[in-house]
Amino acid sequence: MPRKTKIICTLGPATESEEMIAKLIAAGTNVFRLNMSHGKHDWAEEMVRRVRAQAELAEQHIAVLFDLTGPSIRTGDLAEPISLAEGDVVEFRKLGAEPSVEKSTTVNYDGLMGDVTEGNTLVVDNGALLMRIDSVKPDRVLCSVRTPGTMGSRRHINLPGVRLNLPALTEKDHKDLALAVKCKADYIAGSFVRDGAHVRELRESMEALEGDAHIVAKVEDQEAIRNIDDIITEADVIMIARGDLGIEVEFEELPLLQRRIIQRCHELGKRVIVATQLLESMITNPTPTRAEVTDIMNAAYEECDALMVSGETSVGRYPERCVDALVRIAVRMERSGGHGFGKQMLLRDERQKVARAAVDLADSLPDARIVVLTRRGVLANQVAMLRPLTSGFYAVTPKAEVCRILSLTRGVLPIQMSFSSSVEETVKQVTECLLKRGLVTSGTPLVIVSDILSTHFAANSILLHHA
Repeated sequence: MPRKTKIICTLGPATESEEMIAKLIAAGTNVFRLNMSHGKHDWAEEMVRRVRAQAELAEQHIAVLFDLTGPSIRTGDLAEPISLAEGDVVEFRKLGAEPSVEKSTTVNYDGLMGDVTEGNTLVVDNGALLMRIDSVKPDRVLCSVRTPGTMGSRRHINLPGVRLNLPALTEKDHKDLALAVKCKADYIAGSFVRDGAHVRELRESMEALEGDAHIVAKVEDQEAIRNIDDIITEADVIMIARGDLGIEVEFEELPLLQRRIIQRCHELGKRVIVATQLLESMITNPTPTRAEVTDIMNAAYEECDALMVSGETSVGRYPERCVDALVRIAVRMERSGGHGFGKQMLLRDERQKVARAAVDLADSLPDARIVVLTRRGVLANQVAMLRPLTSGFYAVTPKAEVCRILSLTRGVLPIQMSFSSSVEETVKQVTECLLKRGLVTSGTPLVIVSDILSTHFAANSILLHHA
């Protein structure tokens, strides 16, 4: 049974060689992520070249995702890490302000003092240190330490529940965005997206550079949760970035939020990625924990489009084994069926209703396959969001870039093929291709749906054909 859940791997020192990229493609990777928080421009350009070259050698359509750093609050540079005990007073001050206590560091966001109030919680280094803000002054805040630990340089700061007036895109993001457009990235992810306006700003900035990548909105804080419908509507794909989100909300709420966001993405017809700590233990260990296996199975059961690993493949010891684990767990869960959120998709236009009719027809026919003829991939994505039961779903398009876009979409196998001037000839060529590749056998029912105009085949129409 072909795997439906797609896999996104982050490239880094452990996997940046052409040999490792080839191995990860062979293992089952569909999309490679470049984390621009760490990647230099020369490195990113070379990674895109290597991915494209290895994908061509493997005769597969592999997408590239540029993940922008986004606006983040970080501590300043320290001569040496600061050791903190419970009850210690720590100061976070503006650049240029002199320390007023022994344990003091700067922050890179001058608006911090205007956004927070006394009593707010301040979290440092992804939850390693918890503090309470006791005093807010024009150029600094003073906090009391609630959990002991060590604070280093450039550590990430979270402020759960606080509305931050950070920009949607930083100066660095604009430079990285220009590089992503230059490299013809398939996906561009915006970090710390807080509302639909942030998604629109990213898309407009990209389009001003003549880019056409699909936009991924990373949901990472409480404000994004409050504006989730607006964000889903504006984005092409949603990423549930559970690292920061798990700090911003109470941890027992995180699984419920994940399920609600996935359900809402299905209802509104947008693809969704589950990310962060799926196989965290495999950064150093060759096998996953039982909790990680259950976590991945749950995401596959919820029928997300893709699972994303970060440090597991960028710096981990066992990147190939991580991909193998994701494949094995996802395939096993898919054999048992999914949650069925796709049945709740809101059908708001004719194309979506045609997609529903095609899926219902295919699901009612034993061993039927779905074939979507598409120029831009829109109809293929909408059919996929309905989560058809068929083990064979093929999206045929003349454009390689559309094939790469569809490589992230759950259950879709993209096939690049030019369309003939007549629908009969196109159907014949598609059928011959599927037979030649062993994807169907003679007599297999094919439910063919198209959103392209032709002389003999109206757009948004369905054809039942037998191979």
